[in-house]
This record gives sequence, structure tokens and C-alpha cells, in this order.
Amino acid sequence: MKILPEDIKREREKHPEAVVMVHPECRREVRNLAHQVLSTGGMVKFAKESSYREFIVGTEIGLIHRLKKENPEKNFYPASTLALCEDMKKITIEKVISSLETLEPQIKLPPPVVEKARRAIERMVEIL
Repeated sequence: MKILPEDIKREREKHPEAVVMVHPECRREVRNLAHQVLSTGGMVKFAKESSYREFIVGTEIGLIHRLKKENPEKNFYPASTLALCEDMKKITIEKVISSLETLEPQIKLPPPVVEKARRAIERMVEIL
């Protein structure tokens, strides 16, 4: 991710009341400057449930739109406008639909990996 410690420091100066939340894939130096280190889903949940009104967001810049849409009364500032995930931008709704319809591409994994993944998914479903 293209988020640097200087980006966090700059945004904290501009928005001193904002809580800093960053993605775990950020550099260690960036994570150390954050108030919260959260997955994308964790950021969405934290922003929604938090009493904070301002957030500096250290992850793929596209998340800002969703956060603003779901929390119109709160302010979200990107840690860096350079935080673009090129791989995420390759995924489109058309490609997802096609993949579900054709079940392609298929990924073959060794049985032990499949079993560990199955157990993890089953635990997640149990929680719901």
C-alpha cells in the first residue's frame, strides 16, 4: 500500500480530532501511528458504531465512498490519495456474475488447505 508515515502525520496535523484507522497490510511504521488497525470490514463497523465524527482512513481510497455513504454525518479523510489497489479495481460485477455462472476460473488447492479453510468458514457461520 502506498501509505507512508508522513501521510499519517500530515493528515493528523490537518485533522487533529480525527481517529486514525489503518489496514493491517500497511507498513509497520504506519500501523504504529494509528489508533486502530482494522480490516476493511472492521473499519466499516468501527466507523458506524463509533462516537467519533472524523476519521483518517489508511486503506484503499475506494472505501471512503462507502464510509461516507453509510455515515453521512461523519467525515472521512484519506491518509493518501495514492492508496489504490490495482487488483481490487480489476474486479467488476460483470466478472463476478460470469464467474458464478461458469464456475471459472477454478482454483485447485491441496486437501489440507481446503480442510483448514472449511473449518474457518464453518466457525464464521456458527458465529452468525
